[in-house]
Amino acid sequence: MSSSSSEGEELLTLVLLHRRRRRQRQRQRHRRWYVRPLNQSRGETGEFASLVLPMRGIDDEKHREYFRMSSASFDDILRRISPLIQHQTTHSTCVTAAERLAVTLRFMATGMSYRTLAASYKLGTATVGCIVSEVCQAIWAALKDDFVAHPRIDAWSKIKEDFSELWQFPNCVGAIDGKHVRIRAPVNSGSGFFNYKGYFSIILMAVCDARYRFTVVDVGASGRESDSGVFTRSAFGSQLIQGDLSLPPPSALPGSEVLCPPVFVGDEAFPLKTHLMRPYSGTNLSAEQRIYNYRHSRARRVVENAFGILAARWRVFGKAMECSVETAEVVIKACVAVHNYLCGLDRSEQARYIPSTFVDSTNGQGEWREQVAGDTNLLPTGRLSAERATKLGCEVRNHLMNYFQTDAGRMAHQDTVLRRGTLQRL
Repeated sequence: MSSSSSEGEELLTLVLLHRRRRRQRQRQRHRRWYVRPLNQSRGETGEFASLVLPMRGIDDEKHREYFRMSSASFDDILRRISPLIQHQTTHSTCVTAAERLAVTLRFMATGMSYRTLAASYKLGTATVGCIVSEVCQAIWAALKDDFVAHPRIDAWSKIKEDFSELWQFPNCVGAIDGKHVRIRAPVNSGSGFFNYKGYFSIILMAVCDARYRFTVVDVGASGRESDSGVFTRSAFGSQLIQGDLSLPPPSALPGSEVLCPPVFVGDEAFPLKTHLMRPYSGTNLSAEQRIYNYRHSRARRVVENAFGILAARWRVFGKAMECSVETAEVVIKACVAVHNYLCGLDRSEQARYIPSTFVDSTNGQGEWREQVAGDTNLLPTGRLSAERATKLGCEVRNHLMNYFQTDAGRMAHQDTVLRRGTLQRL
């Protein structure tokens, strides 16, 4: 019985396979064209041939506006990802690696639909979707180790020096926050990705250094999850809480003998732990606590500005991504990788990508706030984490609060801010 049953299953498999191959041959015979007639002139009238290539030679400033980078940076990224996206084909209409990178960067820079990109570049809509997914994966794979690698002890130490020098917050090794990224409602997902703001999203949880570069990213949590829950369940959050990160050892605060561990700064949505600081909550705060909150805010705003720069430069964050959750995740990672890449270039390139007026300063708010106009979708502040603060975390925060009142730790204008009864953004 078992032998005849096995033979019957094999026969059924062969019949189904034969029918599938027959249908494939029929589709191939009935296919009207390999490339649509409207797209057959891509090599002459497509946007890559008619605009991108001429623009490279005569208007590099327009190239920066179009791709958010110079032609030299474009070529360098192309060199890095080319081995990962080379296709073995001899067809004359093959889309080159340069054109695929151009389509992907244009999608990231504008957030325009696949259909619109396909019409501009004279490609099929499905082809554009495949290109974006493939190239974003290649960008992340090629850039992550050099520009988004998890910091080691020496890198954490350099970040700590930068926070102390640039933002006057000693022993700080990063600012942490999260951002809702709009997505199209996933098929059969129910309300799993529907967030409290009323749209579908996935969450980008990230840590950034003092120079607006992302050092740790965690992508993919559903928008429905709570802020503190996303953090504690992420690989980075669990390692931080359990003390498993390879952070520098505690060191004395500058001009003091008080030992303090390296800390990250977050808003009220994050728990207060030994290595994670949040501001004092409530309205009836002492002068010392208010000054601490001001100093904390100056350091924490770096990550808010980093997200703002990301959303302003890469407008794909400004609307719902019309792709699968998996593709949205690789697009987000690619944007982060390219952002860090451009932040890590020489000073002239950095200055073009992040002009001094683009970010918040003591003179006012940055220009990125006007460009995104309310669509940063940062995780909400003001909602206290339900997780209990640790005793050692409270002690560390109190040490920092007291240090900010000393001659060694005081900022010249912090008392002026306190007397005005308001906290500046920076």
